Amino acid sequence: MKRQPVYSSNLASVGYDPENEILEIEFNHGGVYQYYSVPESVYHGLMGAGSHGQYFDRNIKKAGYRYRQVG
Repeated sequence: MKRQPVYSSNLASVGYDPENEILEIEFNHGGVYQYYSVPESVYHGLMGAGSHGQYFDRNIKKAGYRYRQVG
């Protein structure tokens, strides 16, 4: 999946597969994770957020999406 870089102290890059609703996040301190059944609106919210890290924490991590490490 193609990811685009983001300016964040926690996240390095973000990708999204709208057909399968998979959000892929590369973290600055290592690791690439895929989050499943993430609506496209959440992806757009993440990309448009003033703080990508805070948005991720509140709306993805704490929302309980199923995930796995892929890299």
